[in-house]
Amino acid sequence: MIYLACVTLHVLAAMFWVGGMLFLAVVGAPALRGFEPALRRELFSRLGRGFRVAGWVAIAVAVVTGTGALFYRGWLGAMADASFWRTGPGHALAAKLAAVAVMIGASAWHDFVLGPRAERAEPASDAALRLRAGAIRTARLAVLAALLAVVAAVRLVRAG
Repeated sequence: MIYLACVTLHVLAAMFWVGGMLFLAVVGAPALRGFEPALRRELFSRLGRGFRVAGWVAIAVAVVTGTGALFYRGWLGAMADASFWRTGPGHALAAKLAAVAVMIGASAWHDFVLGPRAERAEPASDAALRLRAGAIRTARLAVLAALLAVVAAVRLVRAG
């Protein structure tokens, strides 16, 4: 029962996180392109800040419940054995953990370094434009890593 709760919460947290990132990229950004640049920046900044707190809560829930699922599946102990990492599930788990690490790192860099720096920069300055471009690239990396984590998760539970 606890295992199923962990997996269910894990999937819901991942859905929220990935869905939120995809919404911002596929719906939010294009919808705001028609607005005057200063208003567009303000609206997108508000959307991003609004998602930031909920998104990091979702990441925390996913990490905790993912660890719980590994424990209840008996894999936490197995991970200490080098032979585990040579198996199909070991390869899939390694890919998922690597993708999640990149996703979390890119998201943290975007949310806590590039985003705030871009907001503080003089609007339309070269520095602001560079920071925003870097934030866009970093956000895209986070989305790509999240999608790769989903693919690795499916492989982990279906094909090992």
